[in-house]
Amino acid sequence: MPVADADGIPTRYEVTGSGPPLLMFSPGGFDSSGEAWRTVGVYRRLRLLDHLSRHYTCVTFDRRESGGSGGRLERLSWSAYARQGLGLLDHLGIDSAHVMGGCVGCSTAVQLAAEHPDRVRGAVLYSPAGGVHYRRKQHERFRTHLAFAEKHGLDEVARLARATDTGFTEDPRPGPWVRLLRADEDFASRFAATPLSRYLALAEGSARLLFDRDTVPGPEPEDLLALDVPALVVPGQDTSHAPSAARYLQECLPLAEYWNVPVAEQTEASAPARILRFLAETDRARAPGTDGAGGTDGTDGAGGAQHAGATAEVRS
Repeated sequence: MPVADADGIPTRYEVTGSGPPLLMFSPGGFDSSGEAWRTVGVYRRLRLLDHLSRHYTCVTFDRRESGGSGGRLERLSWSAYARQGLGLLDHLGIDSAHVMGGCVGCSTAVQLAAEHPDRVRGAVLYSPAGGVHYRRKQHERFRTHLAFAEKHGLDEVARLARATDTGFTEDPRPGPWVRLLRADEDFASRFAATPLSRYLALAEGSARLLFDRDTVPGPEPEDLLALDVPALVVPGQDTSHAPSAARYLQECLPLAEYWNVPVAEQTEASAPARILRFLAETDRARAPGTDGAGGTDGTDGAGGAQHAGATAEVRS
């Protein structure tokens, strides 16, 4: 796969298909690689990338500190993740694109939309990560890592990372930079030489910034309420993708459509078709010469436009 410089970070990416651009923020937690669209959870079953790339130019990539991408030892934030996606758009010469997030990728997708709404045509937010159990699990992982680092030191953190083949989600002890520690000896040396107190502050601050609420983390709700970007929200249904997380996005995003279908009924036949319909309607609404009512009101083209600012709930 090609590698681009995105926000100063080597970023492994892939471009598939043709048509309008669709930037895809991967699922997978702290191992959000581009391959996750084909291999992780519900996305493997739905084969979304295969279907979407028949109509859109799909840009997938490894999130920083994941897969084959690089990273930096700094306080992690949703803005930092969004800058990587923005840098990839700049590298590819794409002025504006649809964005799609899966799982944790939803937080980055809406962060990019909130910070750069002129670059985002529409947003698909599939099974957003969030909820009280999700926040608690993430903080527990960081607590486990911080306790290990404080007790054993950063040399031992780096050694453990190289001695294992698991990610931060499976074994929190080596921390969120585990894949870089394993793949980049220069990074591992600089990591081990970092003063422990400084590192603990960075890691603790990352946990606080990334997982600061029991809803979907990312932009502040006031930023979402002001966001003039059409969005399709698809609910998850487990302790990491609480239905309440999807409902929160529906509540906050003024131009949201909510696909009210349980996960068990989201199939390879229905899910890609629903996403493609939303994207096509959004593109029609943006086309020159239209009146802006090109079907993004959630009525599936059947009329009955809703008042401005209302969200739509569509089951079929």
